[in-house]
Amino acid sequence: MDPVNQTATHFPLIDDCLLRRPLRAASISAPVMDALRSASQSRCREALAVVEILDSIQVDGDTLDAAVLYSVASGNPGVASNDAVALLLEGQRAAEKVWSIHAERGGGNTGEGLRRLLLAMIRDVRVALILLARQLVRLRQASQLNEDERRRLAELTADIHAPLANRLGVWQLKWELEDLSFRYLHPDTYRRIASLLDEKRGARERFIEESKSRVRQALAEAGIRGDVAGRPKHIFSIWKKMQRKDVPFSELYDIRAIRVLVDSVADCYAALGIVHGLWTPVAAEFDDYIANPKGNNYRSLHTAVMGPEGKTLEVQIRTVEMHEHAELGVAAHWRYKEGGSGDAEFERKIAWMRQLLEAREGDDDSALLAGLSTELVEDRVYALTPQGQVVDLPQGATVLDFAYHVHSEVGHRCRGAKVNGRIVPLTHHPRTGDRIEIMTGKELAPRRDWLVQSNGFLASTRARGKVRAWFNRLDFERNAAEGKDMLERELRRLALLQQDLTPVLQRFKLGRIEDLYVAVALGDLGPHQVARALHECVTPRAAPELPRAAPTGARRAQPGRGFVIEGVGNLLTQLARCCQPVPGESIAGYLTRGRGVSIHRSDCVALQRLAASYPERIVAVDWGRRDTGSYSVDILIRAVDRKWLLKDVTNLLAESDVHVLATSSRVDEKRGHAELRFTLKVSDFAQLGSVLGRLESVPGVSQARRVH
Repeated sequence: MDPVNQTATHFPLIDDCLLRRPLRAASISAPVMDALRSASQSRCREALAVVEILDSIQVDGDTLDAAVLYSVASGNPGVASNDAVALLLEGQRAAEKVWSIHAERGGGNTGEGLRRLLLAMIRDVRVALILLARQLVRLRQASQLNEDERRRLAELTADIHAPLANRLGVWQLKWELEDLSFRYLHPDTYRRIASLLDEKRGARERFIEESKSRVRQALAEAGIRGDVAGRPKHIFSIWKKMQRKDVPFSELYDIRAIRVLVDSVADCYAALGIVHGLWTPVAAEFDDYIANPKGNNYRSLHTAVMGPEGKTLEVQIRTVEMHEHAELGVAAHWRYKEGGSGDAEFERKIAWMRQLLEAREGDDDSALLAGLSTELVEDRVYALTPQGQVVDLPQGATVLDFAYHVHSEVGHRCRGAKVNGRIVPLTHHPRTGDRIEIMTGKELAPRRDWLVQSNGFLASTRARGKVRAWFNRLDFERNAAEGKDMLERELRRLALLQQDLTPVLQRFKLGRIEDLYVAVALGDLGPHQVARALHECVTPRAAPELPRAAPTGARRAQPGRGFVIEGVGNLLTQLARCCQPVPGESIAGYLTRGRGVSIHRSDCVALQRLAASYPERIVAVDWGRRDTGSYSVDILIRAVDRKWLLKDVTNLLAESDVHVLATSSRVDEKRGHAELRFTLKVSDFAQLGSVLGRLESVPGVSQARRVH
């Protein structure tokens, strides 16, 4: 009795499989084997079929365990035998999201974006191998499905699995995935080409073996060391070449093909002469890609001959080095075959994955496999539109970058965004697999503060260029007016509005104040840069001139804050609560009675009153080391009262790495306005300016500024 059909137990099914194909890689672990024996017969059959395929490409034991567990235990991480298996199970679960997206799109579209998304989500090459093996098993059993299910399965294979197998170089799986998906997508064409072959696959394989034997013998007689390999062309490859060359079946000369690998270029041409001596070459079917390599540096000799029994035979001749360059991903031979373009980063990742495929069990190779395939470093983000289209973004991109990558007008009209159904600020950083919906307005109205890098709206040069190009089209006067408004808003937030801007023009090599405003409007200068320059170039005005103590001692840095006080040492220092200076601002000290030196801003009104009454107590102070400590500052936020306002503000402060020391709020219910006051700890002046700018981007916030 066939063990598959037994109902009492399916242990014989497992034992029969392992006897017919003893595992050449690491064995399935005992706990996983127990899970396999306790599974239903249908799940057991699928798991064993996947195991047989994976073993044929020599994967490791963890991969076999993960493949079995996903089939028999639905990928439950609790049954994983170790962390590596748990990671592989997680990758298979992540892939299900890609299958769902493909089903939503209905197939028939380019699968390039989904293939990139898949590689970014699974992160481990061994997951890709499991997915390919499982898809092949399902295709082999697809005849039991109804026509609609078969077609959906074949479309998924043609869009994602077959191209991925091609790029990874898993030729054992690639041809069968292509042939089976082609059979279910184009059944009439498949049957027509199969009938034109007028022979069974076994006969074609015997023809190839005879041809290989004759070439090997001729090479040996000529004293040329070479390896001859080959297999008959499969049906999908034949159809694809008929489409590409736009020729009938009768004009194809490479239905059967062999490949000759030799040691040197001279041996390539010698082997070509031997092949042409054995059989008659076909006119106009010779290409010398050694003397004239392809654009991707693919090199080989291609010829077609009338082989044994008068049947055509294609022969490729190349050196071992050329073969590795062409077939192991270095020359990106898959692009030549598929006509794809891709990008360098994606090609690097594919090449890395293909390198892993060459690792085999052994003293050194197993360590290579474990070390390289644990986790692939990914510096791209693959996000989704509501329709399931994949958008490729650089790492660190925001949802506003996403809008501009979809289309320039979508970015210009962007007013908000949802990530996985939740409203987020425009500075939100999406992760791979997130589905993003851009909320747009009717008019094209990008904001100039999107160009301010410290505000964090745009991370990609491409998106920033689109915004800058928009404002470049505006006239000079409007740019100057809007740049002035942006700069004054920043200076007002930092209590610097009354400062004279003339001294900073030389710093930025500008001739007029208007040029400074235009540079700010176009994003060439950030408002915070101009504000920082004011502290470095301008001496703040002070009502009474602050006397400086005589330099009777060395300048000493105080360990608590890093202040440098001229003339005295070992004094306690503290920041004045009235003005709360932050690094970058001009400061002075007031020698108190019993509380050390109180540090004020140089233009602080309270300090000016003290200087008028007690000029002898004023001491010169500077910040000293600026890489230590943090500083308290009070800010005021005015906004339209709404639900979740306080949550959005505090979330932004947390993302900005700012500590909140105190907070209070007041709401005018009649007018619907709210005032929020925070006491924050900031590291320096630049961080304060950045936080205030980001706060004003929160929906409903009309003003965020520093208060004394």
